[in-house]
Amino acid sequence: MHQVNLSIKNLSKIEGHLDMDVIIEDNKVKDVQFKIMENKRFFEKAILGKPFAVVPQLLSRICGTCSVAHEMAAIEAVEDALGYKPSDQTITLRKLMMYGMMIRDHALHLYIFSLPDILNKDSILDFDENNELEHQLLHDMFEVKKAGNYLSTIFGGRAVHAPFVSIGGFLKYPAPEEIQKSRDELLKIRKKIFLLMKVFDECEFSLERETKFVAMKTKDYSFLEGEVLCSEGGFCVQEKYFRQQLKEVVIPYSTAKAYQILGQEYMVGSLARMNINHEALHENTKKDAAKYIAKFPSHDIYKNNLAQAIEILHSIDHAVEILKNLKIQNNPVNKLTPKEGEGVGVIEAPRGTLYHYVALDKEGLVTDAEVVVPTAQNQNNIENDIRHLVQDRLDRDKDKMDKEKVKFEIEKLIRAYDPCMSCATHFLEINWK
Repeated sequence: MHQVNLSIKNLSKIEGHLDMDVIIEDNKVKDVQFKIMENKRFFEKAILGKPFAVVPQLLSRICGTCSVAHEMAAIEAVEDALGYKPSDQTITLRKLMMYGMMIRDHALHLYIFSLPDILNKDSILDFDENNELEHQLLHDMFEVKKAGNYLSTIFGGRAVHAPFVSIGGFLKYPAPEEIQKSRDELLKIRKKIFLLMKVFDECEFSLERETKFVAMKTKDYSFLEGEVLCSEGGFCVQEKYFRQQLKEVVIPYSTAKAYQILGQEYMVGSLARMNINHEALHENTKKDAAKYIAKFPSHDIYKNNLAQAIEILHSIDHAVEILKNLKIQNNPVNKLTPKEGEGVGVIEAPRGTLYHYVALDKEGLVTDAEVVVPTAQNQNNIENDIRHLVQDRLDRDKDKMDKEKVKFEIEKLIRAYDPCMSCATHFLEINWK
């Protein structure tokens, strides 16, 4: 361990492309380079000159698993640029769309990506159907994801790249029997989330390190409306000025930009939201999951998994309440008049705070755009967590550090962030030199 170059190249089984280098000299971590190597896709340039009406559908293609989040942020940005305020009904239905996405997306991460780590399995394909716990969790996964997908589908037309969500309203509304079916499915899966919370709460993985947390504080934990706050000092990221307050950090070895606030790294995501906004959870969630919610605020990155499980329960509880009393008026979509202006959309995506900026000319054509995604904001924090983890193992094990164990520890740490390059399991191929 006196001089080691830990190099990870061309990672497989991940969403995106990632390399990583860790340089160790004299039992000290000298450098960590978390390299996002995804090819540039130029979405911000591709929408230049396009009419505002097509922007949400185009930008939803940035991501499949959280396409609804990009649609919502883009719609909010365009409506802001046009000076349009959506109706209360439209906002309520958008919240339901977000809840459906959160249920499905968090379930994907927790059950498929992270749960095998907890159960010491290579992947969900290795779960033992004869083991009562593994059997239950495997089948819960399908039912929870199905219920989340259905909630998004009845309002959006599809769970991914939803065609019914539009600037100014919705193009189509669900039938009463579809609303009732969705509510029944959500009530059916609710009890399954308590087992999920229990499993992640009892997990022995832990890594605590002081850092800033940034998240939107909302009145009803609905991921759409509120103000973006920092955990330290109540610093507020004002939507209108986010491009000035989030400072870009150019990383020469990565194709993604990183970001800092007040010159410091920070974390966004479920852990940040729970730390800043857990008091706004649904009353039924707070009552029935009190012992898990009591673990927050927390600086343990692995509590991000537990926070996601709690957010699934909240999404179910609030959606069930809304659906119970929902009376939809079949209002047509408002046709908005093109005008010159700038707009910002800020929401909470599954992986953290998402910013969309758009500028329009007098004909309603896009002249400028910017998208700031959660994983880019977390990049510096992930690097320094890896640095902290490896140094801790060096200090603890001295010259006997188990390289394979450290590799697995780094994998688990990256997965805990649920980044856009999330993978199944054991994705690191490390060449130790």
